[in-house]
Amino acid sequence: MWDGVVLRNKLDQSLGFFLGLTYRKVSHLLLQRLKEYNITPEQWSVLVRIGERDGMIQKEIGERAAKDKPTTTRLLIALEEKGFIRKIGGEADRRSFLIYITDKGREVLQKTEPIEHQVMEEVTEGIPQAELELLLKQLNQVAQNADYLLDKEKE
Repeated sequence: MWDGVVLRNKLDQSLGFFLGLTYRKVSHLLLQRLKEYNITPEQWSVLVRIGERDGMIQKEIGERAAKDKPTTTRLLIALEEKGFIRKIGGEADRRSFLIYITDKGREVLQKTEPIEHQVMEEVTEGIPQAELELLLKQLNQVAQNADYLLDKEKE
């Protein structure tokens, strides 16, 4: 047993299992808290990236939000339908669109960023700041290792 988590088998001791389990639980909690603003956690993460820098193309947004092309397309369509973003045709390439956050999108971000911060504070309650920083550093290393291995697999 790990501090309240009952281990039933080797899968329960897998880093991948715990990463997935944690992601699903935190995402579900955030989904509940964001519901009244008509935005999902996945849409919210993309809107945050657009809010950080207006006028990006879809590919750049996908890279910054760590989403693949089909997922990015789907999320951008949903955000546009909700009036949170607008697309403007690129001057150099008419097939390319520059994506901008709308006033409605900025308002949603302004109201929801504190909610996301609150959820993160609540789910990390009892973990000292130094340990959180170490955890983030270690998870970043795991992500970099996975990126390296994925790139290697493509060769």
